[in-house]
Amino acid sequence: MKVAVVAHVKKSFGGGLGELRRLLADAGYENPLWYEVPKSAKAVKKARKARKKGADLVFVWGGDGMVQHCVDALAGTDVTLAILPAGTANLLAGNLGIPQDLPEAVRIGLYGARHQLDLGKLNGEHFAVMAGAGFDGEMIREADRSLKDKLGRLAYVWTGFRHVHDRPTPMRVDIDGSTWFDGKASCVLLGNVGTITGGIPAFDGARPDDGWLDVGVATAAGPAQWARTFGRMITGRARHSPFVRTTRAKTIDVRLGAPMTYELDGGARDPITRLKGRVVPQAVTICVPEPP
Repeated sequence: MKVAVVAHVKKSFGGGLGELRRLLADAGYENPLWYEVPKSAKAVKKARKARKKGADLVFVWGGDGMVQHCVDALAGTDVTLAILPAGTANLLAGNLGIPQDLPEAVRIGLYGARHQLDLGKLNGEHFAVMAGAGFDGEMIREADRSLKDKLGRLAYVWTGFRHVHDRPTPMRVDIDGSTWFDGKASCVLLGNVGTITGGIPAFDGARPDDGWLDVGVATAAGPAQWARTFGRMITGRARHSPFVRTTRAKTIDVRLGAPMTYELDGGARDPITRLKGRVVPQAVTICVPEPP
């Protein structure tokens, strides 16, 4: 097995990249392909380079943004990904049961089960966790690197509070060719997993291997309505909120009445007025803990 590492040098956990080298060497992989990047956007080229050099297994060191760029580069190939959760939220790792324990995460990568996962594809890019526009996109955009460095996950809470006063925007959401929502909304969210930032369950029963994307629209406006919405989400009853609508989809087409920032797996993208997405079944193989 040929092993590669694609690492975000500004992220760290456990004993750092030095410990990762030692753990791989102890397992018999003394000279893995090794690529370090200063930001997650640079990971795409490195992941493709690892594939061209024959890597069978790519360890991704970083957060959800690093994982998103690597799965976008390797979707549809026979390369397996192993997640080393060194990021702020680590949502995909958390949903898959991969711990923030470096030796155990390496063990899962080398010897754990291999599982094929679905991906979403939105405006030409694959994502593994979720994508969204409106409240979600603005919250992610403002939780910039320096703020996340200082506050960690609380950066998202801080920036979220700043946007509870935003006015809903007209939008139309078509699901599998039929109009499902047409009105004003504060946020539209596409989920490949059920749990979002802070461990909040957003989509009941969502699985990253079921061949579907879960879709949610929030119409909450103002602190009172958002407080009620988050209260329902925290208790796992988001779909019972009067300000939330959810469904499942194979294809999604969202037309926005005004340009909105959107995000993919915690990475902000430039404002747009249209989102076109679809599920890509069994698009990537990920190392996961052995089932009990």
